[in-house]
Formats: sequence, structure tokens, C-alpha cells
Amino acid sequence: MIVALIIACEVGFWVLLAAGLALRYLAGKRRLGAAVLLVEPLLELVLLIVTTLDLKNGAEPDWTHGLAALYIGYTVAFGHYTIKWLDAHAAYRFAGGPKPPGAGHGKARAVHEWKLWLRTLAAAAVALALLQAAILYVGDAGDTGSLESWQFAALRVLGIHALVAAAYTIWPKKAPVSAPAESERVR
Repeated sequence: MIVALIIACEVGFWVLLAAGLALRYLAGKRRLGAAVLLVEPLLELVLLIVTTLDLKNGAEPDWTHGLAALYIGYTVAFGHYTIKWLDAHAAYRFAGGPKPPGAGHGKARAVHEWKLWLRTLAAAAVALALLQAAILYVGDAGDTGSLESWQFAALRVLGIHALVAAAYTIWPKKAPVSAPAESERVR
């Protein structure tokens, strides 16, 4: 049941996002579109409540409860960022807004990657807190091994993302070589 709810929350996220952006930019109803986008956090609240009730009703903690905690952590840290990023691209594509800046090259790209890593840190912190709360809630009454393994999974993801950000710092992405100007090619 928890996996189905996680899938429903993910599908719901993208449906609400598409509906909100369509209302904002295709239908010209900016306030209604914003209201639809503000409904999205309710999905995670429902997932948190259902997961908690599942444990409260005596369900044995398993991988689905851990996955729910990581999903909630990810959406807390990256949900608003994703909405803002897609909103900027929709404004550019459909409403004549300015072109959104890219991640850049060199030092700017490394800084961007470290900012994303900070979001991953926030996601891991939320997930670790939820998992620890579940472990404490279940206590000695059940096997919490799967929840503990998800804590290590969150830490592994955090470490891998740190390696990616460090790679951009050590080996910065170079700007593409621009093509020669038209006047230089004619000669």
C-alpha cells in the first residue's frame, strides 16, 4: 500500500505541476495556477500521515516505510526548487519571459553543484530524522533493521553527491569552444 501511495504522490506531483503551469501560462490564470502549485505539499503530508498510521496500526517496519521517508526528504529539499526551475522555463517558453540561466561552467558550475549538494544534505537530514523517529516509535516492539538500512542509504547518496560536486570543483567543466564568426569563415 505504501509503495502505491508513493507512486500516486509522484504522479500527483507531476500532474499538479503540469496543471499549475498550464493554468499560469496557457490559460492566463496566474493566481489559480499558483494555487494549484501550492496544493502539492499536501501530497507529502498525506504520505507522512498514512505511513505513520501504518506503523501505529502494527505494521512491521519494512523497506516501504524507509522509501517513504526518503521520498518525503527529497520532495522537501527539491520540490520547491523543481517547481521554480520548471516555472522559469515555462515562463520563457510560453510567456516571453527571460531565458533561464544554465548551470554554467568552471567555478560557477562547481558552486551550482555544491548548492545542489546542500539540498541533498537537507533531504538526507529530513529522511534521517523521519527514519529515526520511526525507529524510536517502533522501539523494541519490531525489527527496525530495514529503517536503519535506509538511513545508511541516505548517507550513501549524500556521499556520492559530495563526490560529484567535488569532481566539478577539481575538474571544472569548460565552456564550449564557440564557432568562428561568419566574417572569419568567409575568408
